[in-house]
Amino acid sequence: MNYLAAFTGVILIWLSLWEGFETIILPRRVTRRFRLTRLFYRSTWVPWTSAVRHVAGPQNRENYLSFFGPLSLLLLFGIWVGGIIFGFALIHWATGTAFNTPEGTSGLFTCIYFSGTTFFTLGLGDIAPLTALPRVMTVMESGMGFGFLALVIGYLPALNQSFARREVKISLLDARAGSPATAAEMLRRHGRDQALEELRHLLHDWEYWASELLESHLSYPVLAYFRSHHENQSWLAALTAILDTCALVMVGLEGACERQAELTFAMARHAVVDLSHVFHSTLDRGGEDRLPPNRLTEMRQFLAEAGLRLRSDEDADERLISLRSMYEPYVASLARHLRLTVPPWYIPGDHTDNWQTSGWEHAR
Repeated sequence: MNYLAAFTGVILIWLSLWEGFETIILPRRVTRRFRLTRLFYRSTWVPWTSAVRHVAGPQNRENYLSFFGPLSLLLLFGIWVGGIIFGFALIHWATGTAFNTPEGTSGLFTCIYFSGTTFFTLGLGDIAPLTALPRVMTVMESGMGFGFLALVIGYLPALNQSFARREVKISLLDARAGSPATAAEMLRRHGRDQALEELRHLLHDWEYWASELLESHLSYPVLAYFRSHHENQSWLAALTAILDTCALVMVGLEGACERQAELTFAMARHAVVDLSHVFHSTLDRGGEDRLPPNRLTEMRQFLAEAGLRLRSDEDADERLISLRSMYEPYVASLARHLRLTVPPWYIPGDHTDNWQTSGWEHAR
């Protein structure tokens, strides 16, 4: 009996089942340092993004990046299945399982073939074990295969539903805050006709959206790699725009909903910080300033023209800097890791929203 091969087979089976349990069934964040799934994404995401850099055109690069999430799931499932099949094959080979084969001989390849047909419950019958223990192992593996494939089939619809719920709110933000969404544009559009009460309802909805985002992306981190339908939209860009808006309201916007902005800011900041821990992204505290003083002055003038008065004293500037420091480093680190674009605070001039154009107009 080859004890090393048998032990290796047991470890492969245990690792595959445990990783599948943590990824599919366990509804909480896994905090241990070493995970096969985490190692898989770290070793595949970096080469994938490096290869995408050589693709011509931003839209083509975004399309290739969008393939990673779904393809990585399929490959991950294949790794788990391969680990279980090869693990049982090693145990059969190490213990010298006697098979009734057409050739009359058996080896490692025969064990792998038998394990594969057992896991997928093909029931070909061309190879069969002759002793009791291998027969028990065959029943166990077929049960694992049936249950594992059923869990995967049930996992994919739940993943798609979480993705759809996330994207619905992002699409609704298009007409409310522009494309891409910015804090200044969101406030300007809600400052028309004294519509700041609608802004309160909007921030209330996005407080719940941020909590749902945190729950779904902690349970299924692969969702973070799923890109939005438009290249100028993303879940991180939308979350950043909401945080920027809340920060401006909290600093001092006359007639606005400061209390609701505080609640939404707390939930959105919680989501950004926790997700940056999930991906172990390094904080970027010395990156480019998204809102330099001259741009802040322009944004205040932009809002004033829309009838919105934003505090402009020294205390307001210091508080805005303090609020920005609470989330911008985490946003920048997530954007760098996921290759997403962080929206600006303010875009000067007029620009076209996604709902105002189409592919046919671009072609013309």
